[in-house]
This record gives sequence, structure tokens and C-alpha cells, in this order.
Amino acid sequence: MALNDNDRDRTLALAGMFQAAILAQQLARRGYEDEVAFNASVRSIFITDAINTLSVFGGIDGVRMGLRAVRDKFMARAQSRDFEIVRYVLALAQLQGRLRRQPEMMQEVSDRIAEINASLTESGDQAATGNRTCAELAAIYKDTISTLKPRIIVQGEQGHLASTVIVDKVRTALLAGIRAAFLWGQLGGRRWQLIFSRRAYIHCADAVLSQRSGAAG
Repeated sequence: MALNDNDRDRTLALAGMFQAAILAQQLARRGYEDEVAFNASVRSIFITDAINTLSVFGGIDGVRMGLRAVRDKFMARAQSRDFEIVRYVLALAQLQGRLRRQPEMMQEVSDRIAEINASLTESGDQAATGNRTCAELAAIYKDTISTLKPRIIVQGEQGHLASTVIVDKVRTALLAGIRAAFLWGQLGGRRWQLIFSRRAYIHCADAVLSQRSGAAG
């Protein structure tokens, strides 16, 4: 079965959503995250003129965690599926639709991300995933998307969730998830597909994972 480009791109975007959800869960439960995946997800927030979908994540390695999650979560039996992750992904899919109907909020999010990116570029600061940048990105999420319904409540250890740094990173991961969800919606992603098109997503995720790592694919 040949891999359709649009199906591939939509699967990559969905993988970005799953990856963001897993990162938020890791941070809330463990107090730390997969660094490679987190860096790729955060950097994807700033990429608005990518040549293709894969380049949004910096190549296959940048979204490998998410691709594995698409395959593994959708293949899992109901009793072993991580419904917390699935719940976060469903919420991200719903929120991106709500955001589309709020043009002023969309513009605010876009403008504030552009300001942060411009500041990083002007200063030559490469710490796009540093604590200060995450705090600024988290503030965008808190001021805008977190006011929409359904509000994503990330469950975790109270000790970790009492840390400002961890909470900022959780919100930054969710913002990256919204960025991926928005891309997914643009590519024709719909919530019903998460129930009825799981097999197609599994096939696409497997096909992409079997490719060699690349910067832009």
C-alpha cells in the first residue's frame, strides 16, 4: 500500500500532538522530560514557513516519540491503552477547532510567538528551549488557549506541579501540541479519524518510522 503524501503529513502532525501530550505527562508525573523530543516540539512552535511537514519537527528524529505513540497507542487493546494521553490528544484536537473560531486570539498567539522568536534571533540566543523562553511561551498559553473549553487539566505529582519551571514546561508542551493540532486540522485531520481511521494512522506511522532519519524528508 503506497503512502499518500497527505496521509503521511497528517500522521506526522498527529504524532506531534501525541508527542506533546506525552511530554506534558512526563513532566507532571516525573518532573523531567525526554530532552530530544521536548526540544524538537518547542522549536516547532517557531517554525511557520517550513518547506514541508517533516521539517516542522526537524526531521524524523524530532517526532519519533510521537510516531511510536501513534502506532503503539492505536494498536493497544482498550484495557491497556493510555487513556490519559488519548484524552489530552482529543482535547488538543478540539481546542484547535475552537481557536480557529477566535481570529483575534489566533492573531495574539501568532504575534507573541513572533516577538519571542525575533528577540531570540536578534540576541543570537540559541536557548529556544531554555527556562526563560518556556516561561514566555507558557504565558501565551495561559493567557489565551487555557481560557478556551475544554481546558486541559494535566494530572501529576503535586511536588512537580508546584514547580513554576515544570508548570511552564507543561504549558509550553501543550502550546506545541496546539501548533501540531492546528497543522493537523489544516491537513484534513478530524476528531472522528482518531476513532475510525486508527489503522490508516498506524500504517503511516510504521511507514515513516521505517525510513532513515532525515532533516527534512
